[in-house]
Amino acid sequence: MTESASASHAGSILVINGGSSTLKFALFLDGVIPVRELSGSIDRIEGPEATLTWTKDRAATVERRAIKASNHVACIEPLLFALGNKAVQNQLVAIGHRVVHGGRHYREPHMVTPVVMEELQRLSAYDPEHLPAEIELIKGFAQRYPHLPQVACFDTAFHRDMPYVARLLPIPRRYEKLGLQRYGFHGLSYAFLMKELSRVGKPGEANGRVILAHLGNGASMAAVKDGKAVDTTMSFTPTSGLVMSRRSGDLDPGLISYLARTEGMTVEQFHRMVNTESGLLGVSEISADMRDLLTQEQDDPRARSRRR
Repeated sequence: MTESASASHAGSILVINGGSSTLKFALFLDGVIPVRELSGSIDRIEGPEATLTWTKDRAATVERRAIKASNHVACIEPLLFALGNKAVQNQLVAIGHRVVHGGRHYREPHMVTPVVMEELQRLSAYDPEHLPAEIELIKGFAQRYPHLPQVACFDTAFHRDMPYVARLLPIPRRYEKLGLQRYGFHGLSYAFLMKELSRVGKPGEANGRVILAHLGNGASMAAVKDGKAVDTTMSFTPTSGLVMSRRSGDLDPGLISYLARTEGMTVEQFHRMVNTESGLLGVSEISADMRDLLTQEQDDPRARSRRR
């Protein structure tokens, strides 16, 4: 059988990246070297103006439509609409998911099984901003395609070999036994960046000292030496580190007790503040989206990067 004839019978793999306020997806034609057929995204999930954007590879036009996306599961039908006949013509053979947290147990991609789902449910308390939505996406696709294998790829896996001193939190050591440590996130993005550096960089560059940055709604940086992560800005949860769109990044821990004493702020209220009301949104009081801030920086000083 010729290579082209073999490709015509190959199935497709759907890849899902459920972020905090976005959902990115791509459809690949299965093969020794997977070929991307279509890619797209849904942004501003849970907002009043969610947008579905997609394009077929090698197509010159980008298609876009406004949708209602009250949560990540509500994105499944619009996503399948964007896939159109692609998933029908080339039967889906698997779905891959970017999963934010693998805890201490999952260091490699895993087939989604009841055991894996049970562990992800347990880990939900580690990252309630991401994991519950990712779990619901897996369940949603399982209901629609009950016999289709799904694979979880973990963002924390890239950082699994960080030195012990980088993983240890400066709190009483007994909490380490409960799984409280620096995990690091955005690992799939970093793994891709390292692969690209090996491809386009000078010989040996990827094995030197490298600083990587993942800049989006969530933002972090990682230090890599000899191809392995040695430190990262994010810690036990993706809230820590750099200032992000809605997340505060690192804060003085004393703020928790101060706001509790002076404003009666509860743990839940503080959690909501640092995860959904801070970052760019908090300091600008306008928007968490840099695109909005750039369009308004001439008219509103709060949108500017500095006071004039």
